Amino acid sequence: MSSTVPDDGPAVRRKRPAKVQFTQAILVLEALLVFFATLVAYGLRLAEPAAIWWVGGVLSLVLILLSGMMSRPGGYLAGSVVQVPVLAVGFFVPMMFVVGGIFVVLWLVALRLGGRIDRERAEYDAANPGAVGP
Repeated sequence: MSSTVPDDGPAVRRKRPAKVQFTQAILVLEALLVFFATLVAYGLRLAEPAAIWWVGGVLSLVLILLSGMMSRPGGYLAGSVVQVPVLAVGFFVPMMFVVGGIFVVLWLVALRLGGRIDRERAEYDAANPGAVGP
């Protein structure tokens, strides 16, 4: 038995914003980074073990939760603010100044490049209203 639903051609997939995808990826990777820095701090006995796990665990959890909030108002601001404590971990694990700094730069690049890609997509879609995306 054949379907009577008309075929309107290929279905158009809605594109997820690049800025959201990039910033979410950075925050999830930062959460892993903080977790591994927590393991280093614990292994080197740099502070009281309970304090190490609380700080590292809470910061990792906040980063994961913020990654889900990138498409909401204030998400990018909250993600930018949380970069400060990630760098502050460097006071306990000095290498985090370097690695955390790299992630701060990646965060800024994700904001800038993601925004530019989204603008270019919007311009293309406005210029080509009938175009079907991949």
